[in-house]
Amino acid sequence: MNKIKVLFFATLKERAGVKEAQLDLPEEADVAELKHRLRQDFPDLGEALGSALVSVNREFAFDEDPIPADAEVAIFPPVSGGGEEFPTIFRITDEQLDLNELVARITLPSTGAACCFTGMVRGVTTRDDPHETVYLEYEAYRPMAEAKMRQVADEIRQRWPAVEGIAIVQRVGRLDPGTPTVLIACSAAHRDTGVFEAARYGIDRLKEIVPVWKKEVGPNGEEWVEGKYVPDRDD
Repeated sequence: MNKIKVLFFATLKERAGVKEAQLDLPEEADVAELKHRLRQDFPDLGEALGSALVSVNREFAFDEDPIPADAEVAIFPPVSGGGEEFPTIFRITDEQLDLNELVARITLPSTGAACCFTGMVRGVTTRDDPHETVYLEYEAYRPMAEAKMRQVADEIRQRWPAVEGIAIVQRVGRLDPGTPTVLIACSAAHRDTGVFEAARYGIDRLKEIVPVWKKEVGPNGEEWVEGKYVPDRDD
């Protein structure tokens, strides 16, 4: 038998009723067998496992993938790096974001432009499903999230080689309306070298593959906000 550790996040954590569990699996068991075992051990996971994502040792895994002994497996819903010659910052933090400090850290003597995207907590949503938000609660699978942030930085550099510095920082914990939640910043020598496009790509990609989730708490209750993107092997 192989002993593994299973970590649960966001809605899966609440359904399971625990943050983590130790399981014994048969040798050569795959992800599909693990899901079957989890349905037996944690009946409240139910249909949620059908759309849940799985990582094995911090890489996305699929039903036919084997699970090695002593693996760290994470179960979570769809989520709502770089060349070291240039500054690259990727971090999950529960501390207040200092936007000026982060931009200063990716500014070089050759830098003439920096583009930043900052996400904020909305107190009032008017599009799609209008509602009020009292606060958001963010959580992350921190080791995998930071590894995937590095991947996003690598992808940015492949697409926009002129980009110099990159900062990708996500805040977690309880955040009130008006609070910055995430920063994507890119610097370059000139504004027409892709910094606008690179920053936009960074936030879009973060929403796809970096395992961070948010619970929205409002006057009428609370709800985990889940994404719709399902990673594939290229992610």
